[in-house]
Amino acid sequence: MAQRLRVLLLIPHLGGGGAEQVTALLARGLSRDKYEVHLGLVTRSNAASVPLPPWVTVHNLSASRVRSGAFRLLRLVRRLKPDVILSGMAHLNFLVLMLRPFFPKSTRVLVRQNGTVSSALADGQVSRYTRLLYRLLYRRADRVICQSRAMAVDMAGELELGAQQIAVLPNPIDFAGIRAAKNGPDRWTGPGPHLLAVGRLSREKGFDLLLQAFVCVQHQFPHADLLIAGAGAEEASLKAQCRSLGLERAVNFAGHLEQPYACFPGATLFVLSSRHEGMPNSLLEAAAAGLPIVALPSSGGVVDLLRHRPSAWLATEISAAALADSLDSALQVLHPRQQFVHTRS
Repeated sequence: MAQRLRVLLLIPHLGGGGAEQVTALLARGLSRDKYEVHLGLVTRSNAASVPLPPWVTVHNLSASRVRSGAFRLLRLVRRLKPDVILSGMAHLNFLVLMLRPFFPKSTRVLVRQNGTVSSALADGQVSRYTRLLYRLLYRRADRVICQSRAMAVDMAGELELGAQQIAVLPNPIDFAGIRAAKNGPDRWTGPGPHLLAVGRLSREKGFDLLLQAFVCVQHQFPHADLLIAGAGAEEASLKAQCRSLGLERAVNFAGHLEQPYACFPGATLFVLSSRHEGMPNSLLEAAAAGLPIVALPSSGGVVDLLRHRPSAWLATEISAAALADSLDSALQVLHPRQQFVHTRS
């Protein structure tokens, strides 16, 4: 049998968002006959909460934060001497590429970009040094992986990377789990319509815009409810906004769900309210399940995926008003399984 390639997948931790989910799916899906799979968790270990096959070796670096794990990560790489490293989030990518000169020369380094670079830099939520780090460090990668062609074109323009250095690979998704969940129990109560949104509770995910838009939805559909699956730093402010808008009874903050597609049965539609995105797994999962989708045009990849797709409504701009208009357009015609009754106030 041919010698297996030793692969080191790196992520700050498991659980949480789409990047973590992608890494877990890769760890489970890479062939044990072709690859010796190692998974490095830089900041904390919660591997027990995510099912992994026994042939995946987990390395817990237990650093207090990503940048504090530099020496531990370097020791791990020099000990394992992996053939390939795949890093899965931008701030970890920076650290890995900073350390690249100290890695074994035969180790190839791939980094996965989990957002559209131009939108992330324009959002004002990153430091002024981030653009410089992108430009200086991403050149050290053997390949930069983007989830869509639009992301790749954007990155090439922003960072002046050659096309040969960028690869377009769509995110993997758990088709088996989605198919199984599609026939699972309906977790929703009440007449609806039932709106589902999934993502980290952070500004770029636009849940504040969704709450504003949902006020308009309730004017037209008084029994509408909204479930937001996710955790993050904006949870307190979003819940305060929810109270100020009088939506406490209609909005459920469900926290982080390992398998948000368990909420698909009975959902009327999936909402993507992000200000900017790459290609979110939650959107791909909803599309794979055949859920109707309402989305803001948060990236070229999202627009390309949903444009001309049946049962998909793309808002005209990134705003609460545009999202409300698209939600109203969708709900005027959606009556899946007669799960809700359209009543006007």
